[in-house]
Amino acid sequence: MSWFAALRDTAKAGLTLDRSLTNPMRALRGAVAAGLVVLPTLAILGPSQATSAAMGAFIAGTATFQRSFRPRASLAGAAGIGLGMSTFLGYLAVGVPAAFVALLAVWAFGAGMAWAVGPTAGVVAATTLAVMLVVVELPVSVPGALGHGLLCALGGAVQALVVLAWPIDSWRAQRDALADTYAALADYARRLRQDPTAHVDPEPFVVARQAAALTPWQERRRPPELRGLRTIAERIRPTLAALADPKVGAPAEGPDRDRARHILAGAAQVLDGLARAIRSGDPFTMPKDSASLALARPAADGPGLRGAARRSARRLIGLLGKAADRLDREDRSAVTPAAPVRTGLRRPPLFRVVPSALRTVRRQLQPRSAVFQHALRLSGVAVFAYLAARISGIHHGYWAPMTAAMVMRPDFAQTYSRGVARLAGTTAGVLIATGVVQLFHPGPWVLAVLAVLCMGGAYLTLRTGYALMTVCVSSYVVFLLGLQPGDPVQTALERVVMTLLGGALALGAYALFPTWQTSRLPERLAEWLAAAGRYSAAVLAAFGDPAGPSPDLVRAALLDSREARGEMLAALDRAEVEPVHRTGTELTRKQIERARTAVGLLGRSTVLMEAHLPGPDSEPVPGAAGFADDVRDATAVAAAAVLLGQGVDFTQLRAEHARWDAELAAGPADDRIEVARAGAKLVMHALAELEKAVRPRATAAPADPAGAVPSRA
Repeated sequence: MSWFAALRDTAKAGLTLDRSLTNPMRALRGAVAAGLVVLPTLAILGPSQATSAAMGAFIAGTATFQRSFRPRASLAGAAGIGLGMSTFLGYLAVGVPAAFVALLAVWAFGAGMAWAVGPTAGVVAATTLAVMLVVVELPVSVPGALGHGLLCALGGAVQALVVLAWPIDSWRAQRDALADTYAALADYARRLRQDPTAHVDPEPFVVARQAAALTPWQERRRPPELRGLRTIAERIRPTLAALADPKVGAPAEGPDRDRARHILAGAAQVLDGLARAIRSGDPFTMPKDSASLALARPAADGPGLRGAARRSARRLIGLLGKAADRLDREDRSAVTPAAPVRTGLRRPPLFRVVPSALRTVRRQLQPRSAVFQHALRLSGVAVFAYLAARISGIHHGYWAPMTAAMVMRPDFAQTYSRGVARLAGTTAGVLIATGVVQLFHPGPWVLAVLAVLCMGGAYLTLRTGYALMTVCVSSYVVFLLGLQPGDPVQTALERVVMTLLGGALALGAYALFPTWQTSRLPERLAEWLAAAGRYSAAVLAAFGDPAGPSPDLVRAALLDSREARGEMLAALDRAEVEPVHRTGTELTRKQIERARTAVGLLGRSTVLMEAHLPGPDSEPVPGAAGFADDVRDATAVAAAAVLLGQGVDFTQLRAEHARWDAELAAGPADDRIEVARAGAKLVMHALAELEKAVRPRATAAPADPAGAVPSRA
């Protein structure tokens, strides 16, 4: 993509407005909490202190709207503490030559590294930097600095208390995450009717797992219908795939295929009903057509399912019935509470995750890390913008580094789309708010009320678009700072100029020192390949040793593979809008796409085997454990080759597979062995496709020993 096209698309994305609004009640709650802080502080302590309190209340309220499954009160409290610290330290350093510049550089670097923990931490850290730049411009002594810091923290504390006293959709995020998982399974079942090799979207499963990790406080208050259903959904997914796939499930044509389609249609209806019940909290009602799920007996007009397909159908019926019974039983338990059901995932309180967060940040402290490079860029741009504004002598020069801090993100698309939206929104907001102040000359109390209303507008438009939200944010800042003396017109002009300067520096810094995801695609692909290979090896090992700790290993390997796949897809999405074409390695973009398809096929082949994992008392499949080790080693070596842009060679693994398959064919046959053989052939076909995808152009394509028909990833 050319630079012109990339800039055009990112600018369009930044200025696009959505019709959706944030929950109005939640927006009202945030504005009320801000008002409870601003208005009393203005009456008791005066305009300067009211400004600090308002900043703390607004930013802490914004933290409660970030995507997180933690209690909103803890997010508000943590944001308030961070704001208080940044404000107090900024006040202490601003009067010492060069001390504030050093503090600004260190704090900006830390705010950039906070993205290693997650987007919520990155956004909150960036806002603490912005607030520090604004508030330290107010004249104050050291005791007053402590007071301003405490007022910022007080704003966060009041937001937290209001969240606790006025709960709104406390479990909405968890309900939606679980319901989205069942809705995705319903869509998957419908697609499998037409495309037996379709892939399921793993994103809802990742989000649902994050939502299922609860704090002890949440565990005691969780609605009963949210217990246990995620685990059932995880088991339904491979069962659907195994039923539809012609290699290990129903045949590609004939009465059995029609029967399988009928089953999948009924399963989709039941899954949709479960999703609706979870999302709304209403009782689950079995669809009328779900009588078609009486699949254990043969159909009246032809033969019923047989073999592995019959087992998959029976398992699917059992899982759907278990989900319906669980939802119905937990709904009744709302009247007669039962003992809480443990999910195995416990999210510790926020303060206990600090050591883990520090370890995550420490792992990103290396030059090739995108987060580390973002932190360096943010620190350099913030310091340069601050010094440029100070040298220019403009009184409101802090708007330049503040704009840069709020615009910059670790990737190109977000930085440029938010940069354009920030520039447009800030300019409009400053001009509108300044016009109101200049025309109507409102008093301090009216300015405070207008600031609170703009805060509510910012909360309400969080989902509408960053440009419109920035208009509200800029307006509330202008109204707050209007409590201080100064010429409104001159102030507005300075703010617009500094906003343009800060935005230009942020966008220019990314253009000069970019972090292109395109160059990291081979690295992401290699990580996904290695994780998918470990997942395949874990499933094959479970066939070789059913009595061992295989289920736990399979589960851990699946989560690693899913996470690596998500990172790969996210990198591909970001690379699509980058104005670069070369990857920096010998692998072309087309090769990476074909390799991604092959690794996706490897993961899907493993899912089909996982649906038929033998029970602990089953007989082991001879040689499966040894072949699992071969798969693990071969994919690890192949991942290293992909990372280096070299071709991969599975010749030795093909020989091991041929020998193992011949041994199984010569022995006694049963469904368990046939599933292992069919799954291993699919794995080898996927690896053969990978081999062809990344081979040098002069190398001939290897033969596919499995003889499988290529499948769409």
